[in-house]
Amino acid sequence: MKKEVKVGILAIVAVALFIFGYNFLKGNNLFNTSRTFYAVYDNVEGLNQSAPVTINGYQVGSVTKIDFIESGKLLVTMNMSDDFTFPKKSVAKIYGGGLIGGKSMKIELDDDFSNIAKSGDTLQSGVEEGLIELVNEKLTPLKDKISHAVVEIDTLLGSINYVLDAQTRNNLKESIKSLNGTMASLNSSSSKMEGILDTNRDKINLSIDKFSQTADNLSKMTDSLSQIEFKSIVQNADETLLNLNEISSKLNSGEGSLGKLLNDDQLYQNVENATKEMEELMRDLKLNPKRYVHFSVFGKKNKEYNNPED
Repeated sequence: MKKEVKVGILAIVAVALFIFGYNFLKGNNLFNTSRTFYAVYDNVEGLNQSAPVTINGYQVGSVTKIDFIESGKLLVTMNMSDDFTFPKKSVAKIYGGGLIGGKSMKIELDDDFSNIAKSGDTLQSGVEEGLIELVNEKLTPLKDKISHAVVEIDTLLGSINYVLDAQTRNNLKESIKSLNGTMASLNSSSSKMEGILDTNRDKINLSIDKFSQTADNLSKMTDSLSQIEFKSIVQNADETLLNLNEISSKLNSGEGSLGKLLNDDQLYQNVENATKEMEELMRDLKLNPKRYVHFSVFGKKNKEYNNPED
């Protein structure tokens, strides 16, 4: 075989290997029969060609081509092996994406297996938020809160600067100086108080002992008082009050001599008249004793009685 023929064969093989390798890197296996599916997206979120296509986490194909179509939308072409069939209503969803890894695609299966997807069908599309999107979503409210807090802190610092002018700062310095003097006085007073306590420690201990004895005496007195039968005393007092109430009721109702005396006006009048007559009798006896007591040895005749003028 001539050298020119060998060089030509090697060149053809090299070109074929280059084409095969290029397509293989793009996700196209020229020796495998595969099915082609499509999905339309408004934004592919950084999806690249040769990105894997998975079903339930198992890779069944790859993205082979991404093209612009009308109205600025993007058409994604996927090559998938013939080994697995899935419903036509399944969703081709872009997912993943992080600080290192890129976007991938997965087929979320539908429950209706009566209508199986065929090569050339356009699947429903969807986009799942990745790590960066989730971080942005979580950090956006935090960023707003931090911005709001920074504005409030700036306003607060401005207000503090406005309040703490030169005169106010001088006043604060004077107040702090006065506070230092007050603290020094308190320290001095505390030292004097400690000296007084040390000097009178024995007296204080003696007072505490006396107070403890007084507390013991009070405790004993309390024990003695607790032994008194207050219940019986209260019961006797109740019985006495009941008797007094009964006597009062009888007096009010006119029972007995004392009750009649209190309630019978005629009896009261008779007693008053008798008292008055007794008083007149005693007065007359005092004025004319000879009328009531008479001694006559020789039978002297009594004088006639005359009523006194008063």
